[in-house]
Amino acid sequence: MVGYAGVIINSSSSALDRAFTYAVPDMIKDKLQIGSRVLVPFGKGNKRTEGFVVSIPDAAKGDVKEISSLCDDLPLFNEKDLALMERMRERYLCTYIEAIKVLIPSGITKGIRTRKENFVFTGEKIAGRYDKEPYRTIWETVSLNNGKFNKNKLADDFGLSLSSVTSMIKNGFLQQREGVISRYNDRSYSSYSKKELNPEQRRVVERILESSGSEFLIHGVTGSGKTEIYMHLVSEMIEQGRDSIILVPEIALTPQMVERFKGRFGSDISVFHSRLSQGERFDEWFRVKEGKVKVAIGARSALFLPFENLGMIVIDEEHEGSYKSDSDPKYHAREIAEIKSGLTGCKVVLGSATPSLESYYRAATGEMELFTLKERADGAKMPAIQVVDMREELKSNNRSIFSQELIKGIEECLARKEQVILFLNRRGFSTFVSCRSCGYVYKCESCDISLTYHHDSGMLTCHYCGKSRRLDKLCPSCGSKYIKYFGIGTERIESEARKQFPGARTLRMDFDTTRKKDSHESIYNRFKNQEADILIGTQMVAKGLDFKNVTLVGIIAADLSLNLPDFRSGERTFQLITQVSGRAGRGRKAGKVIVQTYNPDNYSIGYAVKGDYEGFFREEIEIRRLMDYPPFTEILSVNMSSEQEELLIKCIQNVGIILKNIVAGYDRIELLGPSPCMISKIKDSHRWQLILKGKIEPDFADYIRKTIYDLTKDVYNSIRVSIDINPTSLL
Repeated sequence: MVGYAGVIINSSSSALDRAFTYAVPDMIKDKLQIGSRVLVPFGKGNKRTEGFVVSIPDAAKGDVKEISSLCDDLPLFNEKDLALMERMRERYLCTYIEAIKVLIPSGITKGIRTRKENFVFTGEKIAGRYDKEPYRTIWETVSLNNGKFNKNKLADDFGLSLSSVTSMIKNGFLQQREGVISRYNDRSYSSYSKKELNPEQRRVVERILESSGSEFLIHGVTGSGKTEIYMHLVSEMIEQGRDSIILVPEIALTPQMVERFKGRFGSDISVFHSRLSQGERFDEWFRVKEGKVKVAIGARSALFLPFENLGMIVIDEEHEGSYKSDSDPKYHAREIAEIKSGLTGCKVVLGSATPSLESYYRAATGEMELFTLKERADGAKMPAIQVVDMREELKSNNRSIFSQELIKGIEECLARKEQVILFLNRRGFSTFVSCRSCGYVYKCESCDISLTYHHDSGMLTCHYCGKSRRLDKLCPSCGSKYIKYFGIGTERIESEARKQFPGARTLRMDFDTTRKKDSHESIYNRFKNQEADILIGTQMVAKGLDFKNVTLVGIIAADLSLNLPDFRSGERTFQLITQVSGRAGRGRKAGKVIVQTYNPDNYSIGYAVKGDYEGFFREEIEIRRLMDYPPFTEILSVNMSSEQEELLIKCIQNVGIILKNIVAGYDRIELLGPSPCMISKIKDSHRWQLILKGKIEPDFADYIRKTIYDLTKDVYNSIRVSIDINPTSLL
């Protein structure tokens, strides 16, 4: 019998980041446990406030208030989840409530529950009665459909009146009863039969299953059969009665991966990602909670699904930046998987053709076991890669987006009825619009960023805050009519491709064309079914897609990611070129890749063209060592933002002085800044940052966090503070 409970109040205030002790009333003493959601009186006015039970103390000091009520029959988390929260608070400097909210389904605090509805089913036909129209033909129709129908949908689908349906229920042709409905599309997929593994794949599967180790890295070239390895591991887990989580990057949560897993494992699969509604997410979470699901495939948030007997976590394309959360708690999926492995004993398998330097370094130093797959699983050859120096194209007076070599390659491909992928990691028609007379550039009024022109809508749009405006006919600064578009995006590539290759059917896959819920799947299926000849896209097309008829990939501007002022720019360039190149030649036909660049001598481009990951790793890791960047150190980023620029600058400079004095007492920690962020204003908020780089232990990080929040508590309502451990970008 529980007498007292430690309750975390559902509040974002860091001042309330501790457990408050409450007495447990007799009526719920047998039901209340760790993870229970409760309502409690809180504050001077005893306002009924939501909270979560995180401890069961034996006694309480002084007088305590009593819990008002228990909100749910089942707890939302358990003791192991609580241990995970503690580790997250230590690692990511977050509050209890921030950690709790990633563990429970979004929307549950808003009252979202299992949805129930009345259904009608085929009943017993009463002999000799109602043997005439319309009752006989409605009854036969419903029977043929094995009918389980919502009453209104039955009427709509078959053109019936509700009174007719009601009459059929009354006379026994139909029965009516209540049932739970799933809010997620549970459609079936074509069978995806189990494949015979080649010797390389079989060795990896056997070693992972037999090993006493818990963490593994599969470095396999594109098309080496990593997905089939994952599936065999999952199959083994199911045979052992254990659960599995398969993570894919949000941007690459392709229908292809879902299609293969559902085709292999059927309804035992839960699909969990950000495009689901809150109700759909709750339904999937609850299916896992009830033990109805053995496998989940999804984005990083699927890591927190409440599996009771977790045996394996697979992180595909583990190098992807989307595995790092950009909201509190700013966790990384790889690190959470490692923590969960320690708590549950599950194995963690990372896979990539271009592993992150951090992961490969850990494998190279023996912290995890490394497997290398150097050949494609079906015997297909890696594509030939050709670099085109766009400076030479200009010299030969070719001012087109496409080099002569790429134009020739596309024409030959189209003539053979083969498909082409064109990659550019920038959406829109032009990246900025400027007046050629006075140099005026259209910028967002709320953000320190130029507006991107979108030809389809005829609008100038900010890709940070989403604000749009019409393009003026005359320059708003000097009145000149000489307004010109500069730079290119995927929309412009599509426009130029249609002009250059008028007989070709084009599709575009970027953020603008995949806003709707099922649009990504629709584009994928159309290209898979060869309803288009050329697929144009951003990094959405760079990974995970397997189209047997694609024989040519064109990388329009390989330099884009190189020019970012970030220490990971070389790594990202290598990864993008390697990944998108891997879309070519995955069938029996030979593949070719054409890389357009103004910087052909850059080392990351050179190693990507040769397919030499180990060479790239050796050179890049030495640069990181010399510059004292991860994985040799850690970075703690402090970002402060406010609409009041003067207050912000004064505040962060004061924080900088205090931190400089603190850092002076440590040998291997360096303070950089304060300085404006690369993008110094977003959504009307000015942005400044401080960077701490070095050997940052958890106790030191927590000390810094407390110091910063103490220094900024008086301006809490005016200045937003964001602290991040090892951010994926410093922009």
